[in-house]
Amino acid sequence: MTRKIAIFDTTLRDGEQSPGASMNTEEKLVVARELIRMKVDVIEAGFPVSSPGDFKSVAEIGRLAGDECVVCGLTRAVDRDIEVAAEALATAKRPRIHTGLGVSPSHLRDKLRLTEDQAVERAVHAVRYAKGFVDDVEFYAEDAGRADIPFLIRIVQAAVDAGATVVNIPDTTGYNLPWDFGARIRSLMENVRGIEDVTVSVHTHNDLGMATALAMEAVRNGASQIECTINGLGERAGNTAMEEVVMAIRMHGEELDAHTDVDTRELTRASRLVSSITGINVQPNKAIVGANAFAHSSGIHQDGVLKARDTYEIIDPADVGAGGSQIILSARSGHAALRHRYEELGYTFTDVEFEPVYEAFLEVADKKKEVYDGDLESIVNERNRADEAIWTLDAVQISCGFPLTPTATLTLIGEDGNRTTEVAYGTGPVDAVYKAVDKVVGVGCDLSEFSVKAVTRGIDALGEVTVRVTGDDGEVYIGRGSDGDIIVSSCRAYLNALNRLIADKRERA
Repeated sequence: MTRKIAIFDTTLRDGEQSPGASMNTEEKLVVARELIRMKVDVIEAGFPVSSPGDFKSVAEIGRLAGDECVVCGLTRAVDRDIEVAAEALATAKRPRIHTGLGVSPSHLRDKLRLTEDQAVERAVHAVRYAKGFVDDVEFYAEDAGRADIPFLIRIVQAAVDAGATVVNIPDTTGYNLPWDFGARIRSLMENVRGIEDVTVSVHTHNDLGMATALAMEAVRNGASQIECTINGLGERAGNTAMEEVVMAIRMHGEELDAHTDVDTRELTRASRLVSSITGINVQPNKAIVGANAFAHSSGIHQDGVLKARDTYEIIDPADVGAGGSQIILSARSGHAALRHRYEELGYTFTDVEFEPVYEAFLEVADKKKEVYDGDLESIVNERNRADEAIWTLDAVQISCGFPLTPTATLTLIGEDGNRTTEVAYGTGPVDAVYKAVDKVVGVGCDLSEFSVKAVTRGIDALGEVTVRVTGDDGEVYIGRGSDGDIIVSSCRAYLNALNRLIADKRERA
């Protein structure tokens, strides 16, 4: 039997640190449910001391997970951080505190202003203090990829001796070459006493585009846990992508002497879910989960795949949830057919929940000959956004065209149920709509990005708009909206972003 490699998902902590990718507690719970369904081993649910929202998320995810997986909270090597994390994790049946500090010369000198002796002392204290609250303590040696190897061995040894059950060796800046990083892991495996009794974890970043390669080389040299995120979300260029490392291990399990317990059939669904919630699109040529991951345009490739799939595909699309037949739905489709297709896509509804979804489906189907899977997912996502909204769209009407001045008449419904109508003029129809929204909502922000794409193929495809707005405090918020009318999509996307901004300000107040 091959070694099990534990999958430590940090989408809800490090992944959320992608600019504009912040999630509220309810959104984090949706992602957490999917992670549990995927059978990940550890969910890093947040950084409890950082905000009341993160504290709540860790507590709620701990309650949700039960015995299914470990729930982890991040801390600095600070007593107060550890105390708050322990409090948040009190709901978890399998809690883990993840504590540590920087170990590279630049971190010690410039950030922490500690000597090596002082850093070791702080690390030992943090691990021992955390052990007073939970049995499972993970120690991270931040920026281990640039640390002096003798000191890295020394501080990891101290953490193991202090009782750490997991030691995390991050290439925090994505600096290492794979063989150099593998050599670091090998040095620890050969020189730290008792390391065979703890889990050796790696946390790699993609600054040089090698996060997956770094993780694989670490596994080859003895690591037994990989810290990763769905779609590779994370600081700067992102983290190791879960879908990549899981499938790499699956394809090369024998030579790596490794396997994971992740249900790979959930990978595509998880990717789309996180993309929808964060508003960060997956590049079409993204490995495993991109729209073109299993697309063939070359005639030679097409011919080869038709004769034998594995001539140009090393992965069966069905193994990552990207394959299977597609039921084409139309306005003539009934409740049963629609419900069946949603179940195939992984969505379940009560009778009460399903009825408004069906009504929304009919609205789309009346405008299109065929309704595709992307349309169905868009319908659900749009309803979820509306359910959580502070302001919702009631009506919008545009007058524009040469030589007219673009004019928008807009009605919004507030959370108190009252309707407010405003008229505004703009340089174009979207500009007019957004100015009308600003009049009603009255929130200071700057629109920094606007993009539109078709959800599915065809001239009658739903249009999905993604916007980024920057608040007065510099925080970035992403909004998404979809509709057959691109003006309506634009309005819904802008409202979605503003609703996130308002909710965040209320939470921090």
